[in-house]
Amino acid sequence: MTTETTPLELQQRHAALRERLGPHTAPAGLYLRDKQRPFLGRVDCSVSRVEAGSWQEIVLDYEVGASGIADGAWIKLAFRFYSDWALFQTSDPTAANYISAEYQAGPLLPGQSPGTVQSLSIRFDQKGHERPFQKAVIVDVVDGYLNAGDHILIRLGDRRGGGPGTRVQTFVEDAFRLRLYVDPLGTSRFAAVDDVVIQVAHGPAARLFLNAPRFLRSDAALSGRLSALDRWGNIVQSLPGSLRLRAYADDAHQPAHEALLALPEAGWSSVALPAWQLPAGAWRLVADLPGLPALPAAEFHLAVAPDFPVARPFYADLHVHAHDTVGTNSPAYNAAYARDVGGIDVFGYTANDFQITDRHWTEGVEAVRQFHELGRFVVYPVQEWCGSSTAGGDHNVVFLGDAPPAFPYNARGEHNRTFQWNEDMRGQAVTVGRWPVEELWGAYVDDADNHLVMPHVGGRRYIPDWHHPKLERLVEIASTWGHFGWLYQDVIRRGYQLGVAANSDEHRGRPGAGAPGVQVFGVHGGLTGVLADALDARSVARALRARHTWATTGEHAAVLVRCGAHRQGDAFEHEGPATLQYRFLGQAGWEYLAAHDHDGVLWERDLHRELGYSARRIRLRWGGARIRDRYRWAAWQGRLQVLGATIQGFRSLGFEHAEESSWRTGPAEIAFRSDTYGDADSIELEVSDLASLRLRVQGTIDGYVKVGDPLQRNPFVHRPDFDWEITGAQLLEAGRLEWPLGGTELFLALERLTDAPLPRDIAGEVVVEPRNAGFGFRPVYFHGRQRDDSKAWSSAQFINFKS
Repeated sequence: MTTETTPLELQQRHAALRERLGPHTAPAGLYLRDKQRPFLGRVDCSVSRVEAGSWQEIVLDYEVGASGIADGAWIKLAFRFYSDWALFQTSDPTAANYISAEYQAGPLLPGQSPGTVQSLSIRFDQKGHERPFQKAVIVDVVDGYLNAGDHILIRLGDRRGGGPGTRVQTFVEDAFRLRLYVDPLGTSRFAAVDDVVIQVAHGPAARLFLNAPRFLRSDAALSGRLSALDRWGNIVQSLPGSLRLRAYADDAHQPAHEALLALPEAGWSSVALPAWQLPAGAWRLVADLPGLPALPAAEFHLAVAPDFPVARPFYADLHVHAHDTVGTNSPAYNAAYARDVGGIDVFGYTANDFQITDRHWTEGVEAVRQFHELGRFVVYPVQEWCGSSTAGGDHNVVFLGDAPPAFPYNARGEHNRTFQWNEDMRGQAVTVGRWPVEELWGAYVDDADNHLVMPHVGGRRYIPDWHHPKLERLVEIASTWGHFGWLYQDVIRRGYQLGVAANSDEHRGRPGAGAPGVQVFGVHGGLTGVLADALDARSVARALRARHTWATTGEHAAVLVRCGAHRQGDAFEHEGPATLQYRFLGQAGWEYLAAHDHDGVLWERDLHRELGYSARRIRLRWGGARIRDRYRWAAWQGRLQVLGATIQGFRSLGFEHAEESSWRTGPAEIAFRSDTYGDADSIELEVSDLASLRLRVQGTIDGYVKVGDPLQRNPFVHRPDFDWEITGAQLLEAGRLEWPLGGTELFLALERLTDAPLPRDIAGEVVVEPRNAGFGFRPVYFHGRQRDDSKAWSSAQFINFKS
């Protein structure tokens, strides 16, 4: 039957069929009723709009179609893998995120037998379906069949047992989709029924987000963005009133500049900063919303001087996915967000090459090109070559030139993908294109100056057994996947002349702003700092390929390194010892600085020790990752017991979102729960008597529950638990104690802290002895960590010491 068939036409067709069949038996009226049903059924949802991060009970009602459901069949309710919707469970109906499925028989017609289904079985599988709709609630039909018109009710966050419901994904999405698949014949061959579309909206304003260049040359004007975000880092819309911005010089108590910035009546609650000319010195920007005094003020520190190497730093996010591959919302939405909320300068619209369709790529590139604006916003299209690690691992190709990208096809009509395998293709065959990574290089090496190939640690981890010096100029070492300082040390040790990059690898529609979510993408998205002479595509491209960059874990920090006339990223010859001058500019205060060469750390500074340890202030810090590959994070649960001294106060730092927390469980104990992805979290304590202190830390390290009950542990096999005892006397003697726990830099540390403020702007120099590595030069790069665990790395200088 076609959708244009009318009831009258159906009746006429049925009458003709009965006449042709002659005497027969069939349930009265069932033919006409089922012919008017969708063959695979339909699904309704109890909600159409929810708040990001809220707790809900959501009921989906699947009405079985004319196909019926055969005995032994199953259905799937699938959604995209990047969603951080809380993991569903089926073992405890009184707990959060409980799901259930129940059968309800539909009305029977005369002569029709009821369905024989005995019960329904429900489970959740994070790999239950095909990318991008990988996460799946799976309902099995137990012992029997279902009739057309029967119903299956799926409750996400079933509250009937007393649980709080299910926690919605934490990021906004115009059209979050739950796709229902059905296996009508019990053959395990699925067909899509329909999509349930839910708008995931922001919550109330919880904080202000202020971004500006971390430094300005004296002849440059202020720029940047000021936005209102909810508790999960989503941009708020249609917030009434005006934001107030004040600029204070040094430690002045009265502002030198003040402005009221009217929020737009509709759309994103974000405004541009005024183009103030600020005299040389240290400046503090303070923003608040006078109409909402409970909203915390935001601060941003910047430095103004006549001798910075460029007028202002540019911040790039060169790795952003939209909904045409595995991202959230449209390419245009992401470009606008990067510019108008993230406050960044350079944007890379990125598509997974095997998944993007030709039409979507063309439309996406055209959509983001509309945002390209000389002096304001630079846009590059980016191919993500998605080769598995055995073939080299993920590499992004940034198309820097003016010509249309030679992707998906080059001028000879050859496709430059890894392979073609997307949800819109017909059939299941895989057409291999550029594989392994040598063939990717072959696609672009003849025009290397207009391309930047950037390996990275995404899902399919880059393996540095491969390197092409003309094409690969930067390596991505931080993103929402985690912090990967070990990767830069690895490529430097191998003698590769690579600079650093950090990008969001954003899948959740928040490029530049970098707000973390839960689960796979659990830390702030990174940013690449760029030293370019102008904000245009050619100038930025030259700077990127020249490695005049630094990487941050999402903050508008800066690291400047020079040796004479040579900037970070330069390769040059030098006679005698080399004096490298560095400057770190941040927000939370720098606590640790280091310089590295191919052998590791060659110089370091502990600012807590330099400024003088507090008599009572200490810190427990933990971090690292379980593994280097995709599901890397370590899920920590522990308790900190303090004996022999009183806990006079404590606070947590480094926690990325509301589901990471620490809390006091008694007069001598603090519990904590957090996930680390190569980053670190901490609890700072003030204790009454450090000398008499006895401290014990106990806990567990778990991993991602990819399959099975998320309420059950998934212990990290190499270190499922920890139990560490330290005395204050040991800490007083050492200043810092660390216990390596294996995995990928997993550790526990107990550290003394200073009472003095940590510097936000710190400079100095390091003398490097004239010693080349076996590959003919000495690479030196700088790394810094702030008190809140935000980090920055400079691109190395590659110094060829002349004998």
